[in-house]
Amino acid sequence: WAIEVGYINNFFFNLIFKNILNKFIYSFDSIGLEANTNIKILSMLNKKNKKKFFFLPNWIDIEDFKYQNFILGFIGLVAISVLGYLGYKNFVVEPKAQEAVSELNQAQYYFELAVNSVDSDSLYRRALNGGEGKYGFLDIIQNYEGTPAAKLATYSAGMAYLNLKEFDNAIAYLDDFNADDVLLSALAKGAIGDAYAQLGQIDAAFNYYVEASKTNDNMYSTPKYLYKAAMLGAENGKVSQAISFLDRIEKEFPKSEEAQWVAVQKGKLEHLNP
Repeated sequence: WAIEVGYINNFFFNLIFKNILNKFIYSFDSIGLEANTNIKILSMLNKKNKKKFFFLPNWIDIEDFKYQNFILGFIGLVAISVLGYLGYKNFVVEPKAQEAVSELNQAQYYFELAVNSVDSDSLYRRALNGGEGKYGFLDIIQNYEGTPAAKLATYSAGMAYLNLKEFDNAIAYLDDFNADDVLLSALAKGAIGDAYAQLGQIDAAFNYYVEASKTNDNMYSTPKYLYKAAMLGAENGKVSQAISFLDRIEKEFPKSEEAQWVAVQKGKLEHLNP
């Protein structure tokens, strides 16, 4: 049901634009829209003027072809925008993301050394600020914003500050961390709870532990933060809620490390909550 709208005189559209639109047609066909029956781009020769015709679907309201330059110019602008976006993604975004991963590897190496070292503060600092000509977590966050490496660097920076006992900085970075990995999200919320607990803000710590336990059900983070929430809740007058958390660990995560401590803690709390 295509209608003739006029001639294509522009060399660019004859050689390039037709190929681009044919790719769009293929995309429509691949999802079952049968675009080839609705959109026809034909290279036909008119016996009189020897010019190529361009056919469009009849849902485009065009009475004649006196607006050809405007229409083709607009469509060309859209095509150029799409190609520009694809070029930016392939030649700017992806190489930048790969470069960020390379920088992150060295910073993460210092972080792992710090975790397993007695004198760890200097290594945490190096992980944050960089060394040996490589970026640290803070540089990666600043220079590669939006990349997966920058997101992971945000989490690692928060954990480094937590280990350095700079709790306000730890909270700031961990709270800014946002990723699709639900386990890391749970660990980040739990670490914020740890920071608030160290600052003496028990209610805030309790709430973050509870939130961390709900983020993702698994054998590691869920019982870990249920137990921490139970211990803080018991200290803060939430004895019944604390017992319910311990009960859940006992029933749902009997093989977890925390489960071995539940019976003792429940016995203590039940005396406080007759």
